[in-house]
Amino acid sequence: MKTVRIALCQINPTVGDFSGNVSKIIQFIEDAGKFSPDIIAFPELTVTGYPPEDLLLKPQFIDDNLCVLKEIQEKVGDFIVVAGFVDKKDDIYNAAAIIHKKKIIDVYHKIHLPNYGVFDEYRYFQAGVRYPVYQMDDIVFGVNICEDIWYPEGPATIQALAGAEFIININASPYHIGKSMSRVRMLSTRASDSSVIVAYLNTVGGQDELIFDGHSLVVDQNGDVIAAGKQFEEDIVIVDLDLDAVFMKRLHDPRRRQQIIAMQEGRVERIVIDTEVRRHGETETRGCYQLSDLLIHPFIQVEEEVYKALVLGTRDYVTKNRFKSVCIGLSGGIDSSLVVAVAVDAIGKDNVTGIFMPSPYTSKESREDAYQLADNLGIKIIEVPINNIFETYLETLKPEFKDLPFDTTEENIQARIRGNILMAFSNKFGWLVLTTGNKSEMSVGYATLYGDMAGGFAVIKDVSKTLVYKVCKWKNRKEGRIIIPERVLWKEPSAELKPDQKDADILPPYEVLDPILKAYVEEDKSFDEIVNLGCEQECAQKVIKMIDMSEYKRRQSPPGIKITPRAFGKDRRFPITNRYRSW
Repeated sequence: MKTVRIALCQINPTVGDFSGNVSKIIQFIEDAGKFSPDIIAFPELTVTGYPPEDLLLKPQFIDDNLCVLKEIQEKVGDFIVVAGFVDKKDDIYNAAAIIHKKKIIDVYHKIHLPNYGVFDEYRYFQAGVRYPVYQMDDIVFGVNICEDIWYPEGPATIQALAGAEFIININASPYHIGKSMSRVRMLSTRASDSSVIVAYLNTVGGQDELIFDGHSLVVDQNGDVIAAGKQFEEDIVIVDLDLDAVFMKRLHDPRRRQQIIAMQEGRVERIVIDTEVRRHGETETRGCYQLSDLLIHPFIQVEEEVYKALVLGTRDYVTKNRFKSVCIGLSGGIDSSLVVAVAVDAIGKDNVTGIFMPSPYTSKESREDAYQLADNLGIKIIEVPINNIFETYLETLKPEFKDLPFDTTEENIQARIRGNILMAFSNKFGWLVLTTGNKSEMSVGYATLYGDMAGGFAVIKDVSKTLVYKVCKWKNRKEGRIIIPERVLWKEPSAELKPDQKDADILPPYEVLDPILKAYVEEDKSFDEIVNLGCEQECAQKVIKMIDMSEYKRRQSPPGIKITPRAFGKDRRFPITNRYRSW
């Protein structure tokens, strides 16, 4: 039986942490090596972390990354190791090193550079032009990088036609809701169309706004998933590939015989690696899967997926930026409740402090719910009333404000007092402030600049209000007990900055608002298309105007975790000074 054993090391590197990254890579080589694989692979730009952004404009950064690659080289013995790094020739390249017996056998340069959404690879890299395949013993395989696999006539297809029986595709592919399923559909098509096994390796972890969800996949020549790594966790996927099955599939596929191998300008070449492939018996094959709990880790429901993404993103942002503890303003509402629950699961209850800051308009129910949440999660809560500070502000401003009526000015003063208090705790104790605004609020500017927007990291910045409720209900079901107080799940949302205030005084119901936001922000639908979805004209006009007018606020908000296909930030870049209206 013709087989090859591969180990896909789904690791969590940190951008610029060369010593930490190389230590992790070497440790994973040792761990995977215990299972005697033929090939051990690591993700895209695993040496530098992804995305390194403008660090790539520093020549020293490039040179340091090459020094680290040499350290890895020295640890590679009989295995073949594939590792992502930045190559330097006449320009710099997003590259994969193929290493064997302490030597770099070849370097593959990424051919298709993404330059959309959160990607800016044309800003930094030169595109590759070669389509190499590698032969070890009687086995031929290809290596390519991330975006390369998404093109139907791209490197994977060409490498398969040039004889590759399997493709190792290394990735740093950011997460958003539904991304896993679209990957599976694409990989299944690519594998079955080319009669090739595709081993798709993705990095894992949080980097500023981005989440990399792992969930590495091995898809066979028929397009079936035969192995999958964990989502949102480091993992090693070890699997034996049946290459006889690839040969049989190709015998029955006359399309291949009609296609011309793309030897364009000599860009396809076969590189022989002087090594023997280990032949693994049936007993060994079964045993090699024991590193993971399951060979195929199943897809999880949306609410769980979003929650795990938030936990991973929060944990990595806090720890990678060398914070130990966080503080969160508790209001007794749904948003702060979710942020606290995420923070506790991310860094532990002893590292999370809730700050409850009641005003004259804070209800008894909100106090009870805030304290109940803190008790349910076992976190410390500090109460700092703002009544006296608020009165001092009003008295100080009275000579100028005179008898002008109470309006959003006084409401925002309360929010800014709270922001100052949170930042005071942050400065004094070194706590990172986690803000609690959701995507619905951030979209329409229903937030106070330098008030509830003040902080270091916006955990649910890309989570709509309706999804916040769904995730909170899932959390309670998952725990089998009440974490988020029941009343929080059904009481009407309110900022409680004036008597009897409700969000619905300013905004449409969230069940109406959120579909408009999705259509306009994430899908770029026109005004007429939004109205045709069933929205009233006046409502759509009001919401779109609020979105456009709030760009200056969003530009000044903290970074937050991307979980939708179109998040605010580098994913959606709109001018602040903008008179265009879509109606």
